[in-house]
Amino acid sequence: MRRLLVLLLLLALPAQAQTLAERHMVAAAHPLAAEAGLAMLREGGSAIDAAIAVQMVLTLVEPQASGIGGGSLILHWDSSTRRLAAYDGREAAPAAATGALFLRNGEPMGFADAVVGGRAVGVPGTVAVLEAAHRAHGRLPWARLFEPAIRLSEEGFPISPRLAQELARDGTRLREDPAARAYFFDPGGQPWPAGHRLRNPALAATLRAIAAQGAAALHRGAIAAEIAGIVRGHPTNPGLMTIDDLAAYQPRVREPVCAPYRRRRVCGFPPPSSGGIAVAQILGLLAHFNLPQLPSGGLDAAHLLTEAGRLAFADRNTYAADPDQVSVPTRGLVDGAYLTARAQLIDPLRAMAAPRAGNPPWRETRFAPQDPQPEYGTSHLSIIDGNGNAVSMTTTIEAVFGAQVMVRGFLLNNELTDFSFRPEINGRPVANAVAPGKRPRSSMSPSMVFDEDGQLAFIAGSPGGARIIGYVAQTLVGMLDWGLSPQAAIDQPHVLTLGSTVELEADTPAAALAPALEALGHRVQVRPLTSGLQAIRIRRDGSAVVIDGGADRRREGVAIGD
Repeated sequence: MRRLLVLLLLLALPAQAQTLAERHMVAAAHPLAAEAGLAMLREGGSAIDAAIAVQMVLTLVEPQASGIGGGSLILHWDSSTRRLAAYDGREAAPAAATGALFLRNGEPMGFADAVVGGRAVGVPGTVAVLEAAHRAHGRLPWARLFEPAIRLSEEGFPISPRLAQELARDGTRLREDPAARAYFFDPGGQPWPAGHRLRNPALAATLRAIAAQGAAALHRGAIAAEIAGIVRGHPTNPGLMTIDDLAAYQPRVREPVCAPYRRRRVCGFPPPSSGGIAVAQILGLLAHFNLPQLPSGGLDAAHLLTEAGRLAFADRNTYAADPDQVSVPTRGLVDGAYLTARAQLIDPLRAMAAPRAGNPPWRETRFAPQDPQPEYGTSHLSIIDGNGNAVSMTTTIEAVFGAQVMVRGFLLNNELTDFSFRPEINGRPVANAVAPGKRPRSSMSPSMVFDEDGQLAFIAGSPGGARIIGYVAQTLVGMLDWGLSPQAAIDQPHVLTLGSTVELEADTPAAALAPALEALGHRVQVRPLTSGLQAIRIRRDGSAVVIDGGADRRREGVAIGD
């Protein structure tokens, strides 16, 4: 009972202020998940060991955002080999999927109609990619990493205020799934309130199977058959996934996207994510302006941030897609000369007209820009272990509660709605169209920054759909240009764009910038912007190391370490 009361108090308070450590640190979206990761580090586990423990607990305590039914993108830094690798666990379309998946009578389905059910469920990749990363970088036994989540699933955990809020706000269609209704709602159909102890023995059994058999337990056999059966047999919106799709899934190891920024090197995730390219482009464009001399919360900085974001989104909407099926000019999009030319489009005194995609070097195909579509969900974790190895991992089931379909104690993703609903526009193909086995474009932006000596200096990332790009870019600017601590950088009032409208965070000083930005020619919207940033800074003074972490007060995350 005492542990329950302490945890409820933790969840009711804003995230802690600046957190310092000397050995290792975990920043994650829920205190119980962060505690599980820190326990692995204290046992001598690696950063990837801690990440696995964190993700399994998040599956239980933050089911609205991520879990083993979804996908993950992992940046991993190996300090001994000085090798940065991008582990791609993005979900994949079934082999039977076509560009017409989300068309009805030739027109796109409504987004809400596409999300719920089996149609939008992609082949999950989180467990498979974590297994691949553990084979390469794990130190503790695979099964040990599941023990905290199994114990919490069996003993129960108190529903957090945020989970209770999401159930009350977005639970209407979740009730339609029998398993989800039985788990998340009381016998009268009302969502369980904050503080209710929720037990999930079905998830405990699933995690025990994965702990014993690895990813094969999810991708083959009885669990895979049940996933495929529920997806294909959904009563109102059936999908196409088969057990063969699950068995065929393979994670990828890709080269990160890295680019210079003010004597540092910023690295992010490559396609199929657009995040690494877009963040690199925003910073590369801002490098042409004296941002460090501008007030961090002022009009000039807000204008430059959003103009750079508008140019990055124009390129993103045209070129970003699965590189295994589409030629993505990644190298050209972050090329210094190309960004210098694009930066000339930014007028410090006036908003540009609607920007169009550029013509980067090494471009092979001209695609049609994808229509705007909603993107949601996601969680992020940042970790550094006692040997200097690090993980920046963004993980998702897409919309809140994913496809709102529950299997064996976990929710399935609706990730296929990240594809363009239209396979072509005005006779030109869309790069991010649905295709068999293809991975949908993502905005996830797990990031790492290295100093002039090649030493890891910063780890960052956030949930937030397409807004992830703006959240991460602004946080990096705060730390790199204005010298803010991770917590102070995360706390900045948000100013961002998805390509057209400038979005200002409601109930913050940023909202007061609206009239001045409108006078510059911007379309402006003031709205809540609930990021979930997690950031870590590593500072060195001779042999001494200080690890400084921050977690987003807008959600329930914490940064903890020793």
